[in-house]
Amino acid sequence: MNNLILISITVMSGLLVIYHHLGYPLLLRYLTKDKMRTKNQQANRFYVNSTADDLLPTIAIIMPAYNEAQWIAEKIRNLSVLDYPTNRLQIIIGCDGCSDDTYHLACATAKEPECEHLDIKVLDFKVNQGKVAVVNALVADVDCELVALSDTSALLSIDSLLIAAQRFNDPTIGVLNGHYRLIKPGSAGEQAYWDYQSQIKLSEAVLGSTLGAHGAFYMFRRALFEPLAADTINDDFILPMKIVEAGYRAEYEDTINALELESANNNQDHQRRRRIAAGNFQQLLRLKKLLLPRYKGIAFSFISGKALRVLMPFMMITSLLGSLWLAADYWLFMLLAIIQLSAYCIATYQLIRKPKNSHKVSKLLAYLVSGHIAGLIGTLRYLFRLDKGHWTKTSSPEQYSNNK
Repeated sequence: MNNLILISITVMSGLLVIYHHLGYPLLLRYLTKDKMRTKNQQANRFYVNSTADDLLPTIAIIMPAYNEAQWIAEKIRNLSVLDYPTNRLQIIIGCDGCSDDTYHLACATAKEPECEHLDIKVLDFKVNQGKVAVVNALVADVDCELVALSDTSALLSIDSLLIAAQRFNDPTIGVLNGHYRLIKPGSAGEQAYWDYQSQIKLSEAVLGSTLGAHGAFYMFRRALFEPLAADTINDDFILPMKIVEAGYRAEYEDTINALELESANNNQDHQRRRRIAAGNFQQLLRLKKLLLPRYKGIAFSFISGKALRVLMPFMMITSLLGSLWLAADYWLFMLLAIIQLSAYCIATYQLIRKPKNSHKVSKLLAYLVSGHIAGLIGTLRYLFRLDKGHWTKTSSPEQYSNNK
């Protein structure tokens, strides 16, 4: 009887691991293969003002910034070349208690000849408040129809706002995500992971809504904004999904490109993924309504993609330990134990030795395993309330996060 219970738990854990990593993406592709949206044909303005500009929605681009001196000038110059009427666009930069020269560089760049046409406001918060507090304050102060949040280290394609404006002609859309791209991936595993995430988001949108957004660039209707709780960790998930919870769709637009300039080293990437893991657990608690059957495809994606991601490190450990325990009595579990140990050994070797000519699969395996280790640590630290101070600034893809 005891063996039967252990076998059931071990098999179920293993099947959920396989489903989350392989079954869900394949099932998602199958369910959406005949329903993919055709790409929009966007008519460019070619930077020529016309009376048709008055029909475009007003947009505010909001950028909370903490110690972004390396990127802020290039970001403002990038915004200056976006093809969108100046009188319909407002840019607000909130320098959140920066200890570097971010504020002065932003002010100086805004006065450059190629940027001086922008309606840009640079605010200097003397005391660091955290990203969530700055977002709440800045969004509350704008009255534009649409609000875009964007990282300072992410450059936008020049027709981004025109494409976004066209997509928001659909009144059911509350949030729009751009396509996140890395100029210099930290590893082949990281590149493969983000390619996979982009495909997942495209498929999720077909089923009902993408889950969350990426801080590099996403846009939402100002009227739908709800101030974020002060202790929010993954703000770029909670904010858009609150809008989805209210009955609107979050869409994905792969012709809007947000190109990430900053790359993270292994330590920064580990810290970022720990924080995201803690946020994944938090958002599961705060958005549990989205698990209800009435949300249909959104609930399916939320359970398969996000809820299982929180549980995945625990499922992997359970599957391995259960297989090792049962290996002495069952040859099938001995085989499963060998397969799992082999995979973890390959990942460990890749992470420690970092061989230059290793196969792409081993790099991806190492990236996934290291991510789940970070996820386990982040979830446990959240559960036991060990991260009581502020989250520190990390590198790509999230620039900095919430204070206590």
